[in-house]
Amino acid sequence: MTKLRLFALLLALVPALGLAAGPGPALEHSGTDLSDKASLQRGAGLYMNYCASCHALSMHRYSRIASDLDLPPELVEQHLMPSHAKIGENIHTGINAGDGDAWLGKAPPDLSLTSRARLGGPDYIYSYLKGFYIDEARPMGWNNTVFPGASMPNVLWELQGIQRPVYDQGADGQSHLTRLELASPGRLSPQEFDRVARDISAFLQYVAEPAALKRESVGVWVILFLVFFTFIAYLLKLEFWRDVH
Repeated sequence: MTKLRLFALLLALVPALGLAAGPGPALEHSGTDLSDKASLQRGAGLYMNYCASCHALSMHRYSRIASDLDLPPELVEQHLMPSHAKIGENIHTGINAGDGDAWLGKAPPDLSLTSRARLGGPDYIYSYLKGFYIDEARPMGWNNTVFPGASMPNVLWELQGIQRPVYDQGADGQSHLTRLELASPGRLSPQEFDRVARDISAFLQYVAEPAALKRESVGVWVILFLVFFTFIAYLLKLEFWRDVH
C-alpha cells in the first residue's frame, strides 16, 4: 500500500515538474562580481534608497553588511538605516502586509533569498529591473517583460527613464512584444543605468548567500593546498616504493 501511494505521489508531481522545467523569460547577463566591493557598496546604498521602503531583508543584519562590505558601522547607521533601527538588528524595513495588499494589491515579498530562489539568480534580478515599461492597463501603470503582471511600480524610472513596448505581428496573427524603446530619457544614460541594475543585483546576490564572499576568497588557497598536498603525497609514494621491485 505504501508503494502504491508513493507511485501515485510521483505521478501527481510529473505535471508540476514539467511546468517547472519549461522555458522562462529571456534574461540578460548581469555580469555581477562578488569580489567587487565597490559594486556591492553601491548596491547596498541603492537598495536602501529605492527598495527598502517596501522590501525587507529579514534574514540579514545591518552589522553584517558593515562587516562584509568593509563599511564603517557609523556610516551604515547614518546612510543605510532608518533612525529607529539598531546596527545589530535584522533589516525589517518595508511596509506591513496589510498596507501592501491595500496599496499594491499584494504585499511586497522579502528579498533575502530572491537571488537563490529565482532561476537565473542575479541575471533574473538584473533583467527584471531593466524590464519595466509603461502600461496604462495596469493598476500602477507599469508592466514588466520578465514578470508580466507584476504589482510593483518602476521605482527607478527617474534614473532609467520611461520605456514603451514595441509590438510586432507574429505568424499566428497576434501582436507580440518584441522590444522596449526609451520614450523619455531618465537622469542616467542606458550604460549608467545598467551599472545601477548590476550593483543592486550583486548586492542581492551577496545577501542571499553572504558566505560566498569568504568561500570565494579562500578558494584559491584551498586549491594551492591541494596542489602542495598532492606533491607531498607523490614524494611519499616514491619513498615507500623505492626498495620495492
